[in-house]
Amino acid sequence: MWKNKNIILIFVGEFIAGIGLWLGIIGNLEFMQKHVPSDFVKSLILFSGLLASVIVSPIAGKWIDTYAKKRILLYAGIGRVCSVIFMLFALKYESIFLMICFMISIQVAAAFYFPTLQAIIPLVVRDEEQLMTINGMHMNISALSRISGTAFGGALLMITSLQTLYIGAIVAYSLLFLLTFFIDIKEEKRDISSYTKEKQRFTDIFPIIRGLPVVYTAVVLTIVPQLFIGGFNLMVINISELQNDPSIKGWLYTIEGVGFLFGAFLIKYIAREQTYVKWMYGLTCFIAFTQLSLYFAHVKWVSLVSFGLFGICVGCFFPMIATIFQTNVPKLYHGRFFSFKNMFDRVTFQVVLLASGFLLDTIGLEHMVVLFGLLSFALVMYTMFRKKESMLKGEGV
Repeated sequence: MWKNKNIILIFVGEFIAGIGLWLGIIGNLEFMQKHVPSDFVKSLILFSGLLASVIVSPIAGKWIDTYAKKRILLYAGIGRVCSVIFMLFALKYESIFLMICFMISIQVAAAFYFPTLQAIIPLVVRDEEQLMTINGMHMNISALSRISGTAFGGALLMITSLQTLYIGAIVAYSLLFLLTFFIDIKEEKRDISSYTKEKQRFTDIFPIIRGLPVVYTAVVLTIVPQLFIGGFNLMVINISELQNDPSIKGWLYTIEGVGFLFGAFLIKYIAREQTYVKWMYGLTCFIAFTQLSLYFAHVKWVSLVSFGLFGICVGCFFPMIATIFQTNVPKLYHGRFFSFKNMFDRVTFQVVLLASGFLLDTIGLEHMVVLFGLLSFALVMYTMFRKKESMLKGEGV
């Protein structure tokens, strides 16, 4: 695996780009804290980027399936570098409008970049049996870049100006752009002129998903960890208030992060392709259990164990889900599928975030986690019954 030049380039590029991404996020939060007093306006600015990425995702999916994936990565890299320039001017003129332009452009570039990266990984991995290992390492590198980027960004803010963070982001995205040139992707040559709009409709992916039970089940079950992730930060704040201990926030983030790294490393040794579905159900049930266990979040050790177990479960879950998608969805549809998945995850995250905020204000943390836990178990039961129904239909019963 380490002899595969493409994998090394992707991992190094992902780590560098992740640092650039988190430098930008820290810079955005600092800029809004200084110039945007309203929390509601802050949420609207953040939502503008999300909305833009959702709108362009169908277009991105069709382009990824039609044109050379390396070329799309290069154009997305250029888009990332250019988008940060908006933010440099926003700092100079203290312009909220230019910051919104930055948020929209960086998210549009991401809407092309991340689905293309997911579609490329199966093309550069010679042995499909290594996909689980590659996906696990990819998740770990993303997590490490998040830790490194936030730590580096926080340190830079203490010793230098906000502008330096965005210059650092430009440097990181420029390095990613250069590394992309050296990736060698072997794709089937296509006659692009023969790809009509009828053949390349984004909606073509929906019959594919419905026709592949394991893919449909995996898509539905990704909602379960999103019910936890969407309200993650809000729950951490509430647990800190319940326990009257500000330091617990750092411990919760740390133990979840360590658990994620351990899970992503562990899953490649304990799961086999024949057992993916069983593991998928088992892990989602454990995630639902961690949600229910937070009913006792006022007890310190319970909250720490719950977050640690959740980290291990999602560390196992996401690499396995990525492998299921990469090996079961036909490569011809990878661009559209991963664009749809990116759009689905973003919308789900935003809905859960808003619902979490509302429920925490109305019914409190204890009742919210019970509600989300029961909803998670309901989703697991739904997919099980649907799987049994499809098996009975297949047998003609």
